[in-house]
Amino acid sequence: MSVAPSVSYPSLARQFYALTKPRVVQLIVFCALIGMVLAVPGVPSLSDVGLAAVASLGIWLVAGAAAAFNCLVEKGIDAKMKRTAWRPTAKGELSDRQSLVFSALLCTAGSVVLYVWVNPITMWLTFATFVGYAVVYTVILKPLTPQNIVIGGASGAMPPVLGWAAMTGDVSPEALILFLIIFLWTPPHFWALALYRVEDYRKAGLPMLPVTHGNEFTRLQVLLYTFVLFAGCLMPFVYGMSSWFYLVAAVLLSGGFIAYAFRLWRSYSDDLARRTFRFSLIHLSLLFAALLIDHYLF
Repeated sequence: MSVAPSVSYPSLARQFYALTKPRVVQLIVFCALIGMVLAVPGVPSLSDVGLAAVASLGIWLVAGAAAAFNCLVEKGIDAKMKRTAWRPTAKGELSDRQSLVFSALLCTAGSVVLYVWVNPITMWLTFATFVGYAVVYTVILKPLTPQNIVIGGASGAMPPVLGWAAMTGDVSPEALILFLIIFLWTPPHFWALALYRVEDYRKAGLPMLPVTHGNEFTRLQVLLYTFVLFAGCLMPFVYGMSSWFYLVAAVLLSGGFIAYAFRLWRSYSDDLARRTFRFSLIHLSLLFAALLIDHYLF
């Protein structure tokens, strides 16, 4: 008599956790926290800290739901790409039903948390971000246009706005400036990755910019966007959100990004594209860290 294999619940939990794209979601929550902290003048109170913690949980849940839905929709594409072939949906370790139910549960739980314990505007903005990423970007834009990451980048730029709305109940010009920075940062960040992963995208049939317009054109776009991003990064100082400390950090970090992009434009290599991509992550993290330090110390 055959015996059914036992279910390894820790392994199953790890598979579901992998669907949430933990590193991506961590960056989303970090950016949302920046918005929360900057929205509160001075040192936050205990109630502010509690509200921020609950809002972070709600945003994490909905962001994880969007990531899981993305993995479900793109399982066929993921299976063809080295970078994503390990995902449980791509390997067939989780069924479509399991992935869809998991995504729906996370989205529902996160929406309830935000609506009941934070405020309705944050819930609706977060849900709109879910739809923008999981449906508009993943289902419509990504397979149809090389400008997918430019237009779809609006969803990825929303976390600071969500954080600001969670603490204040509205969306101010300061929150939109933070949105603008991430929106302008996304194309050069992602295209640097696409440059050295171009064969993966070509194999998957996705019209990413290096596939449709070539390596040289994409490198030029990366360089041009870093100049526009430089201007965007100055906005917190120009608008009066920050002081000279942030300004110095923004100039140095954005100058470093431009230097990487210029070298990439002049003399391409996969290794340099990889290092440019990594620096873009450092750029955004340290830029927002500088905003935090400036907020409290200057």
